[in-house]
Amino acid sequence: MEGIMMMGVEGIKKTILHGGTGEKPKFVTGSVTFHFRTELCNDERTVIDDSKKAGMPMEMVIGNLFKLDVWEILLMSMHIGEVAEFCCDVIVQQPSEYDRESWALNDEERLKAVPVLHGQGNKLFKQGRYDDATLKYKEAIMCIKNVQTKEKAWEAPWLRLEKMANTLTLNYCQCLLLMEEYYEVIEHTTDIINQHPGAMKAFYLRGKAHMEVWNEAEARDDFMSVLDLDPGMKKTIKKELAVLKMRMELKNEEDRLKYKGMFTKMAREQESELENPDQEIPEQMSPEQETTEVQRKHR
Repeated sequence: MEGIMMMGVEGIKKTILHGGTGEKPKFVTGSVTFHFRTELCNDERTVIDDSKKAGMPMEMVIGNLFKLDVWEILLMSMHIGEVAEFCCDVIVQQPSEYDRESWALNDEERLKAVPVLHGQGNKLFKQGRYDDATLKYKEAIMCIKNVQTKEKAWEAPWLRLEKMANTLTLNYCQCLLLMEEYYEVIEHTTDIINQHPGAMKAFYLRGKAHMEVWNEAEARDDFMSVLDLDPGMKKTIKKELAVLKMRMELKNEEDRLKYKGMFTKMAREQESELENPDQEIPEQMSPEQETTEVQRKHR
C-alpha cells in the first residue's frame, strides 16, 4: 500500500494498492476497460458487486455522461495497470432535501424535469452564467435522449422528443458560442443539420462560428441557407455578411502586414550578409584548375 491521497473531490479518499506504469493517460474522449469490486465500509467488507465474478470487465466511454459521473473522476486519476481503493463518504439527507440525478428518474419524471431544467438554463443564460447554463441544458438533453431511445426512430413520439432535444442543443450551442468554443458549436450544429436540413437556427449559429474561425466561404454559405429557409431574416443576415466582410478585410490586411514584415526582415538580413567585408567568397576555379582537381581526386 503506497499511501492515501485526497482526491480533488470532497469526501473521496484514494489508496494505491499497486502502482501502474507509464504516464497517466490524458483523456479527452475514448473508452476505459477495468475491473471493479464494490464493498461496504464495514468490518466484514461486504461485497455488493464484483466484475470478476461476472466474468468480464466493465467498459466506460469517457465524456459520455455515465450515470455515476464520479467514476470518471476516479478512473482518470489512475495509471495503466494501477490497482486502487476509493473510499466515498455517505451523505444522509431528508427526501425533501435531495434532488435526484436524471439517471435515477423514471421516464415520466424525466419528461417533467425537462421544462424545469430548460427554464433554469434560460435564467442562467440571461444572467451571463453560460457555463452553468450548459450544465442545465445538457442534463435536460440527457433526460430526453434516455426516453427517446425507447421510441421507434422517426415516428411521431420520437420526432416530438427530437424537436425538444434540438431546441435544447441549440441553446447549448449559443452558450458555447459566447464561451468561444467555436469548433464544438460547428460540430453540434452540423449533426443537427445532417439530420434536419431545415433547421434554420442551426445554420445561423454554425455560420457565426465559422465566421469567428475565419472560414469565410462556409460562413457565407450558412448565412445564405438561413435566408433560403427564412426570408424574414434578411436584415439580420445582411448585417452578419457586412461583419464577415469587415472581419476578413481586417484579417487579410493583418496577414499582408505580417508577411511584408517577414520579407523585409529577410531582405535586410541578405543585404547585411552581402555588405560584410569580412565574408569569404570562394574563388572561381579556371577550367584547367577544375580538371587538375578532378584528376587529383581520382588518384
